[in-house]
Amino acid sequence: MIKGAYIHIPFCHQICHYCDFNKVFFKNQPVDEYIETLGIEMEMFVEKYRDQLHIETIFLGGGTPTALSAPQLQRLFELIKQHLPQTHLQEFTSEANPDELTYDKLVVMKNNGINRLSLGVQSFDEDILKRLGRTHSNEHVYHTIQMAKDIGFTNISIDLMYGLPGQTMEQWKHTLEKALELNLPHYSAYSLIVEPKTVFYNLMTKGKLILPGEDLEADMYEVLMTAMESKGIHQYEISNFAQPGLHSMHNNLYWDNVSYAGFGAGAHGYAKGNRYANIGPIKKYMDAVTAGEFPINSSHEVTATESMEEEMFLGLRKVAGVNKKQFAEKFGVSLEDVYGQVLSKYMETGSIHSNEDAVALTKRGRFIGNEIFQSFLID
Repeated sequence: MIKGAYIHIPFCHQICHYCDFNKVFFKNQPVDEYIETLGIEMEMFVEKYRDQLHIETIFLGGGTPTALSAPQLQRLFELIKQHLPQTHLQEFTSEANPDELTYDKLVVMKNNGINRLSLGVQSFDEDILKRLGRTHSNEHVYHTIQMAKDIGFTNISIDLMYGLPGQTMEQWKHTLEKALELNLPHYSAYSLIVEPKTVFYNLMTKGKLILPGEDLEADMYEVLMTAMESKGIHQYEISNFAQPGLHSMHNNLYWDNVSYAGFGAGAHGYAKGNRYANIGPIKKYMDAVTAGEFPINSSHEVTATESMEEEMFLGLRKVAGVNKKQFAEKFGVSLEDVYGQVLSKYMETGSIHSNEDAVALTKRGRFIGNEIFQSFLID
């Protein structure tokens, strides 16, 4: 069943120096036409996969969904309501920039069913924010969160980043302190990965990007886990922490290896055993959809072996790990029969633990997650 829908808004008023997602500057873009095209794509998708749809989560990402004006957001929500069945909808999330969320936009979002906000805060050090290409200030964060609470939003998450250029441990501890003072139900924290086609990548190739070393980054991760747990914000995935019962349902679909729809230019989806990526350039995406074609740039039918691999390296991201019974029911073979040798190797080093129900990374294993994930690729 297709349980989630991701909707990509590729417009930004400012391009962050670390971002490699499909995005363009807002100015002079066919924003209104793009929104209408999203509606057409959703209608086409629902027509094809109607018997597979059981949508429990919708996620607006980007780019920046809040780059849209309040009327543009309203039109987007009208199209979503018109085309996507929401009988089973439980979580409706939108990403947002703290300096772009106006009162009017928040009211439109609240009135149209958004019940979870994910704010791109990244740091409470304003020099680091400028280094990242962010345009908001700490005051924007405080004001926006209070305004959202006043309107009635209770499920608010913020994104943080560490391992940033020039970032010290003291700066990271300060950011964590300020973040936790907000007493929010959910936090995500990611180490910087320098991706091609970003400002940071260009600087790195020129030797002009000074990053914390691996040891300091690992220490930052240790401090992160300790600080969150001390405030009752429990880690449930390598980079995600929440109060009990307030995990991100949409992201859990990814880690549970469940099918989901992806709408918009450059969006990715997973339907009927096929992983697909939409056309990235906005005009080419719109031309395909308006011509009555699915805007697929690439598609791959996932083999049984690949599905097992994905089950492991996605599922092991979760603190709860991979459920053995579910693995056996899904693939008709026990997890130990397929991966017994790899499991033994990492259990001996104390990086993986196993019980009757599940296989999961230990705290030690979370520091070398990427290495462990690669070990579950079957030759």
